[in-house]
Amino acid sequence: MKYRAILSVIAIAAAASLQAAPAAAPLQAALDKYIQIQTALAGDSLKGVPEAAAEIASIAKASDGAVPVAVQAGVLAKAADIQAAREAFKPLSAALITALLSQKSIAGQYYEAFCPMAKASWIQIGKKIANPYFGADMLGCGEIRKPLGGSPQNL
Repeated sequence: MKYRAILSVIAIAAAASLQAAPAAAPLQAALDKYIQIQTALAGDSLKGVPEAAAEIASIAKASDGAVPVAVQAGVLAKAADIQAAREAFKPLSAALITALLSQKSIAGQYYEAFCPMAKASWIQIGKKIANPYFGADMLGCGEIRKPLGGSPQNL
């Protein structure tokens, strides 16, 4: 009897995880692209930034309630230079931080970092500051505010 109860619990947990997995995909995919952008800007590069931002916009457009992310990613995708990209990265970061704050767990360890000089936050992996707003000039400027993440559902 105990064996059946244990199997039932395992089956229910497995079914729940299968149902949650498709919902997790949009946020995780957007975060993967976002981290590519954050890394490029911290390295004083625009390489891959427009494409990654356009992909975030596309992912967000397909997700219910992700209009702010889609709009901000679209603006970033059209940035003409690194300064414009860095400015457009601020509201995109704010929109994605809001999305992550509603989550309980997500693959990877994400942190909200803040730069007092830029007066803006961003998401990064790990606790070592890699400032996307000033790049090499002030790569270590900023502080970790808090860990982010949760059970990814929708953007």
